[in-house]
Amino acid sequence: MPLNTKANLGNPDGFYESLVGAHDGLSEAQSEALNARLILLLANHIGDLAVLRDAITKARQNIPK
Repeated sequence: MPLNTKANLGNPDGFYESLVGAHDGLSEAQSEALNARLILLLANHIGDLAVLRDAITKARQNIPK
């Protein structure tokens, strides 16, 4: 299964609002922990190592140095 990079969320604004809201009141360290937990939960849900590696590669592209 290839990585889907096309818009696929039924309610992207709702997702963004939920994601930002989940960080309300958290310290920077707590926000980082939340992000790490969320990544691991979603990676487990995807379950395909090739797709996850492709996502990691794409996420690293164009990161300012």
